[in-house]
Amino acid sequence: MPTSAMISPAPGRATPGVIVLCGPTAAGKTAVGIRLARELGGEIVSADALQVYRRMDIGTAKPTAAERALVPHHLIDVVEPDQPFDAARYVALARPAVEDILRRGKVPLVVGGTGLYIRALLHGLFPAPAVDPTVRVRLAAELAARGVEAMHARLAQCDPEAARRLHPRDSARILRALEVFAATGRPISALQRAHRFADSPYVSRILGLRLERSVLYARIDRRVEEMLAAGLEEEVRGLLAAGFSPALKAMQALGYRHIAAWLEGSLSREEAVRTMKRDTRRYAKRQMTWFRATPGIRWFSPEDPPAILAACRDFLACVRANRPGAEA
Repeated sequence: MPTSAMISPAPGRATPGVIVLCGPTAAGKTAVGIRLARELGGEIVSADALQVYRRMDIGTAKPTAAERALVPHHLIDVVEPDQPFDAARYVALARPAVEDILRRGKVPLVVGGTGLYIRALLHGLFPAPAVDPTVRVRLAAELAARGVEAMHARLAQCDPEAARRLHPRDSARILRALEVFAATGRPISALQRAHRFADSPYVSRILGLRLERSVLYARIDRRVEEMLAAGLEEEVRGLLAAGFSPALKAMQALGYRHIAAWLEGSLSREEAVRTMKRDTRRYAKRQMTWFRATPGIRWFSPEDPPAILAACRDFLACVRANRPGAEA
């Protein structure tokens, strides 16, 4: 991700300075983000690929109604679980939200763990090349015949960087990466670096929350148990009863696919809980791999809000004075 250039404010409007708070699942982003927003006079723009879905509250660790009453939140409960949503749609909604927050003299705080959404918001989307439809059909047929794991393994051979970033079950993005490689002979990760996500309308500071791995994994395991106690099973039952297929992209998310498999009888409850914890830990590891590769990110313990707040205030002072130091 390129470093944001300093942008001078247009007359009569706020300087486009954006604070990003990111990190792995269960690191404490929600609590820290709300505290920062209250201290700084800010509003939160969610950068979570699952919290956009209505009806999916417990398994997405969505901020509660009480938490949302403390600070305005944007990009939560945007679409139904069976409606398409991707990074392009996210940018189309998130950028106007950021602009509105700035226009009202508030501080935009982008909070979440979906690295692609954060990168797309700050630096635009990579315009992937057109692909021959016959290639798409052939790869889709191979996916159906061989399974997503085999296609992920193939991607690991031609584009290891992309394979590390993508979930082994993310069939849509895996196929897109394979399509681009078939069309260009180059890895999509290399093309993305060449593009450098140059559409950068904001000055930004990116703050990451980091915990010792053993502490983070213990928090993940505890969160899974808390989700179950809070009614995750009933939430998934309700979604299935409402006609939302377990094959939907949203329903393949962590927790939802595990509980659905248990309810449908393909997993025992014990195995569903065990694999949910395991897969969430693996997801957190992939998130950290993504965020560690983010240039300019500044790492903090979630247990040290004063240091995080000081970094935010320093950034905002630089932005308002339009002087060096505001860049991520």
